[in-house]
Amino acid sequence: MVQLLKVHGSQNCFFILDQTKLKQELSDDELRQLTTQITDQETGLLGGADGVLVVNHPIRKGAVAQMRVINADGSEASMCGNGLRTVARYVAERDHLTDFKVDTMNAGLQVRKEADFADHVPAFAVEISPVRFNKEALPFDHLGHDRLLGTMVPELAPQLTFSAIAVPNPHLISFVSQKVIEGPLLGKLGPYLNGDNPYFSDGVNINFAQILGPNKLFVRTFERGVGFTNACGTGMSATTLAFVLLHGDQAAFDEPVTVYNPGGMVKTIAHFTDGRYWVELVGNATFTHQITVAEEALHRGQVTADNSQVSSTGEQEAYEQFIQDLPTFNLSVK
Repeated sequence: MVQLLKVHGSQNCFFILDQTKLKQELSDDELRQLTTQITDQETGLLGGADGVLVVNHPIRKGAVAQMRVINADGSEASMCGNGLRTVARYVAERDHLTDFKVDTMNAGLQVRKEADFADHVPAFAVEISPVRFNKEALPFDHLGHDRLLGTMVPELAPQLTFSAIAVPNPHLISFVSQKVIEGPLLGKLGPYLNGDNPYFSDGVNINFAQILGPNKLFVRTFERGVGFTNACGTGMSATTLAFVLLHGDQAAFDEPVTVYNPGGMVKTIAHFTDGRYWVELVGNATFTHQITVAEEALHRGQVTADNSQVSSTGEQEAYEQFIQDLPTFNLSVK
């Protein structure tokens, strides 16, 4: 028997699978099959999830673990900021660590335990990097520009400006009004740019952000490979960097920004150090359920309530109380 965890960062939900505990690691085909089965919002376990976070042995010197991110549709993401916080907590408790590195697809990233956000709401800080602005990093084409940074892009939407930043996940960002963030545009633009389109050949995560005041944002994300999510950690990080670069009267480097999202709240800090940009993402790392199941069920891609034992941790109730107490949580869409 092996154990899975149901977890979330800002209610961006995942299952954690530690392959170092298995007798035999799952193949990539098996990982895709398991992920699409267990995360299905109608038939999956515990109401499904946004993906599976796979913990492996490290692949770079200095790291203690590797995280792979398999999206709900079976595609693989290069990074996931909300997910990395939960993996950081898992590895910290597994290995009795507080400050260490976790490998992702493109880099080994620093993570550390932070002070709890509230009682029974543990928090972790994770590094979001590398950052790139060139169109090849996303990639995009046929938009009349080699870089988008507060740029009018009439091919995508009238009157709005857009920024394109890879962190390394590709993100398209627009600062909009509350009316726009609650309106239908994001729901139309998301499927279009993540389907067959002439602009973003690999798709793109799209973030609409509302400036609530100095050092304060609300961000809503349509996530590539998932759809609308309660929160996207790399999206909030990329949006914070765009916020500092484009709205210097409202935010600054090395200063915390409070970012609200439909799933809760995080803190972000944009940095420019030794000629490179990077962002710290600080937020909850909540474990909601423990699932015990036979390893063979993982290989078959069939983990259900009938063949597993599920127990609640009680942490979700504490998190829900935390978000109920947020002063501006109900300003925008849920």
